[in-house]
Parts: sequence; structure tokens; C-alpha cells
Amino acid sequence: MNQMLMERHELNTAGLNAVLCEAAQGGKYAAYFKEIAEMLLYLNEVYDTTPKTLEQLKQWNQEWYQKIQPEMYAACYGNPQYCVQKFGKDYGKIFSFLYAEMRCGFIYAVEERLFDLVIQNELFLEIYQVFRDGEDSREKIRQVIFEHMRDYSSDIFEYRIREQLDCSLQFATDIVMKSDLSNSDFLYQYGEYISENEIRTLEYLNSLPKEKIQEIAKTYVDGFHEGFIVNNIDMSPKRTVNIRYTLGFEPVIREAVKQFAEIGLAPIIYRSGHSNLIKTSVKTGYVSSSPNPQYEYDHRYDQALYFDHRFMQHKLECYRNSYEHWKEEAYIFAGPACMETFGEVPFLPKNKEENLKLSKKQQELSVEFQMKASEIMNEYIRPDQRSFTIIAYPIPEIGDNFEEIFEEVIKVNTLDKVLYREIQQHLIDALDRGVEVHIKGAGKNQTDLYVAMHDLQNPEKETNFENCLADVNIPVGEVFTSPKLTGTNGILHVGEVYLRDLKFIDLKLEFKDGKIVSYSCKNFDTEDENRTFIKENLLYNRETLPMGEFAIGTNTTAYAMAQKFNILYKLPILIVEKMGPHFAVGDTCYSHSEETKVYNPDGKEIVAKYNECSLEGEYFQCHTDITIPYEELDSITVIELGGKEVSLIEKGYFVLPGCERLNEPLTEISQVSKM
Repeated sequence: MNQMLMERHELNTAGLNAVLCEAAQGGKYAAYFKEIAEMLLYLNEVYDTTPKTLEQLKQWNQEWYQKIQPEMYAACYGNPQYCVQKFGKDYGKIFSFLYAEMRCGFIYAVEERLFDLVIQNELFLEIYQVFRDGEDSREKIRQVIFEHMRDYSSDIFEYRIREQLDCSLQFATDIVMKSDLSNSDFLYQYGEYISENEIRTLEYLNSLPKEKIQEIAKTYVDGFHEGFIVNNIDMSPKRTVNIRYTLGFEPVIREAVKQFAEIGLAPIIYRSGHSNLIKTSVKTGYVSSSPNPQYEYDHRYDQALYFDHRFMQHKLECYRNSYEHWKEEAYIFAGPACMETFGEVPFLPKNKEENLKLSKKQQELSVEFQMKASEIMNEYIRPDQRSFTIIAYPIPEIGDNFEEIFEEVIKVNTLDKVLYREIQQHLIDALDRGVEVHIKGAGKNQTDLYVAMHDLQNPEKETNFENCLADVNIPVGEVFTSPKLTGTNGILHVGEVYLRDLKFIDLKLEFKDGKIVSYSCKNFDTEDENRTFIKENLLYNRETLPMGEFAIGTNTTAYAMAQKFNILYKLPILIVEKMGPHFAVGDTCYSHSEETKVYNPDGKEIVAKYNECSLEGEYFQCHTDITIPYEELDSITVIELGGKEVSLIEKGYFVLPGCERLNEPLTEISQVSKM
């Protein structure tokens, strides 16, 4: 097999050199084919160079990613707008797609994945041959792309599932555990874009005492481990854990690997997908800063070029076959441990008519695929038999006081859980007496929302709300429930919110019986653009989504930190959701594991785990939290049977007896702002 691949590799190199010779003779598309051929020859040279020194890897990295950075993007073939201007609508979109797909080759060359590099070369050469033979038919090229994606999808998906489950794949683990972390050049071994964020984060973490690194790692590992304990899941069969992080955090990740080993779990570390075949709307795996968020946004729907019902069915078959192949590894997989980052300047994308877009039929197929692919995964990796944890830390892009903010975040992530347990129990006791909860915005915030509660059959032993205490979901600071959809009505509005790396301005959602019936924002000039933006990036191409979660955040310390450093709109939803009431659209927090019995520290069983959708087996494979910060909040009021009202929050302050200590950070911030 390796010999055959090497022969194909050598033939491809010869073919690419031939393209260069022929392109020198000129022609309408000569400059484009010449640049792609040069790119691929560059990649082949990277692959062929052994061993690869850190100095070489650094030079290659800087040269490779420079071409798509913002200052060069206006005249880049990766920019669909530029490609369409150069070659017209028929070929411009295809050429930009091909350019982006070929750029995935850098990670293949660095990681020495010859198969992926070979088939990438062959796709380009086959398309070039179509033009060389005078068959410059758009449909012919689309057919070539479709057949290539179909023919190799089985191999590609099988490897993707394997790298998510098989801890024997050690490429990234070896980098973490064997590199000299004192020399930041080791980061270039990954093949991902390396910016000042990654380098400065690494330098800062290297400056911390060993004990501080151990403390950060312990919070992360303990959160994952406690997920099994809190949810009464037997961990004894589990042997592996997926560690997800942003490059630059290797000192913490190395320590976390050691601590996971102490509880019997070996690391699985894989990169986020690059090829349009395997990348998803949410980056999953290890990541780095983006060299150009607009470039990634422009190519988010490149699969529109070939995705149809036939391909969807084939892709699902490949997924099932791959999971069946790795079913033993799936059984011993304990779940993902995610260390996220925040602090990037919020990205406001530019919509371009030239970008590939999913048709209405493709949108429907995409939703169907997400649903069925998740069902397949859940058969092999059962949600009620795995854990997870999520924690977040800032990156240097957050500002000049990065190090001070990092220290504050460590404190936020390690707050006293016992104190919060007691305070949050007061909130839960009041909420459990309600039939609905009324949330009202303040000032320009137009929120006016009634959220319906499930009936409790045995209030002495049952509760609707979970007392969330920083086990899987760090930091501490929320009580949450799966609301009753029928009777949940009104407007949810937030002036500014940062969701899935995208900034939404004046986001407004209207709910009727728990489902979104209308939506708007003010990111773009026209209503149609704004609606499309929400449909693609919040509804994930669905017509509607239900409210899957209602929660009240209690982490006023985090809110005070955000105000102190003026970083509220740079914080991730993971922290922001603890800083006011929040509402998730999509599935409930108990999706696919509703039958697992879960209890609060007071011994009461949490019974509000289904809603009207999940009771019918309807799931959406998404869960996006939207928070109203305290400063935009007027009141939260529990309405009991008979109409009695109990105030939890008024004018942004907690007024329920037993919750007074939560106001201390808010009062301190208020006093500072008046000075």
C-alpha cells in the first residue's frame, strides 16, 4: 500500500510540474492553475523533507498562512468575490472552493499523511485535465468533485472516527508530552496557524509556578471526573478521554494528561477538521487562532457544490460503518474534556453574494444529516454512559492586562461551591413553587417573557431545577431547568451577544408555546440578510427551534470581573451564562439521557428533563445559550398557582432572602463606577 501511494505521489509531482510548463504558455485560467500547482508542489516538498526541523516548520508555517491573511485576501483565489470577478460566476465559485480545499494539504504534509495528500493532488490534476481537454463544462467539473468526494469519503470518515476514538494515534499527544515546552517553536509541529496569541499564552503559562499549573489542570480534570459521580455513571469500563484545547496551553494539558492517567484515562487528541468533508459548524478538536475569520466564513458552505440526497445517504453509511469498525474503542470512551479560550475581537462577517450557499433542499438535507449522524454516534457512544467538562481561559488578544485577567479567571473558576450550593438552593425552593417565571428587560432591552414550569407530582422529593456546582460545567453559578414549552411565550432580546465566534447585534427572538416564531437582528443593512444570518448561525438552517433550557446565573463575581476589565462582550457563553438569566435554543441539557436519575445535593430528584419535543423523540443536535446580562435586566419574578408573585431579582439585584451575598460584587462595581 505504501509503495503504491509513493508511486502515485511521484506521478502527481511529475503531473504538477507539467501543469507549470503548460501554464507558462498562457491562457484564460493559466495564472490560477499555475498558483495551485505551485502550492501543491510546495506541500509535496514539505512532505518529502525528513526530518523536519523546528526552524523549517516555522518558516513553512509563516509562508503558508500569509497568503490568506486579511491584508492579502482581497486579491486571493480563496476569496470567492475575487475569484468570481476574475473568472465569472460559473467557474469563480468552483475555483475558490478548489483553492480552499487544496489549502488543507499543509496539515497533511506536516503530519505526513500521504494518502490525504495524494488524493488532494489527484483531484486538482483531474480538474485541470478537464480544462486541458477542452471540456470546460461547469457540470463536468461538479461531477468530478462529487465522484471524488464520494469515492474517498469512506476512507476519510473512517480515519476521522478513528482519530476521535483511538488513543494509539499519538501525533498531537507526542507533541504535548515530548516537546521542550520552554521553546515556543515546538508549536509549529502541529501545522496549525501560530499567532502571537499562542506564543504569548505559552510564555505566560511557562512563567507560572508548577503548583499553579497543577491547580488549573486539577480543576479541569476534577470537573470531568465529577460528571460521572454526580450523574451516577459507572466509570469503570472507561479507558480514554478526548482532550480539546487551544494551542499554547500545553503546560496545562501535559499536567492534565498526567492527572487523567491517575484516574485510568489515556488521552485522545485530534485536530479540528479542515477539509469541507469533515469540518463542522463548531470547531471540534485542538485549534489555534484563525489567520482570517472572513476566509473561514466564506467557505462554511462549500459542500453546497456536491451535497445532495445521494451523498447524504452515502455519508451516513460511511459513518455507521466507521463506528462499527471502532465500536470497542467507542465503548471505552469516557467523553470530551474541553478547555476553551476567549478574548478575540468579536467577528462581524461580511456577507458575499459570491459565496457558495446551501439551497433550501440542501439546508433540509443538512439538518436531516445532523440528526441521523448524531443518532448513529449515540448508539455507539451512549450519552448516559459518558461525561464531559468545559472550562475557559483568556488569550492575549483580550488586551494589555491579559495576565491580570487570567488570574481573575482562575479565581472565578475555583469559587466556593459549598457557598453557591446553599444560595442556589434558596432560588430553587422559590422556583419550584411557581407555575411560570416572568423575565423583564430594563431600559432598551425589550425582553418580556413568560417561561412555563413543569408540574411537580411530589414536591417533597422532586425538583424542576438542577443546582449546578461547577462539575462538568465550569465555573459555578447557575440553576437550570428544561422548561415546559406550552405556555412559554414572549420576547427574548439582547443588545449584543457573542455566539459560536460570531457577534449578534440587537438579537430578538419571539416564542410562542416554547418555539421561535420570528427573529431579527441588526448585523446587516437589510432584514433578509439579518434573517438569513440568524437562520444559518443560530437555527442551523431550521425553520424554528424550541427553548431547551431556562436558567438563572448567580456568578456575580464573574460579572464584576467583566465590568472591571470591560470585557463583557469578549467573554464566552460558558461564563456569560452564569451572569444573568439565560435561555438555550435547541435540545435540553439532558438530551438523550433523560432516563438517567439525577439528584441535587438536597436529595431531590430532578424531574424536568423532557419537554414536548424530546418526549416525542424529536432532537435538534444543537444547544445555544443566550444570556441577558444583569445590566439589561429589570426583574425575574416567580408566579405561583393563584397568582402570588415572588421576586428573585429587581433592578439587576437579587432580592430573594438568602441570596444577599450575591449582591456584594455588584455593589462594589456600582461604587467603583460612581467614583
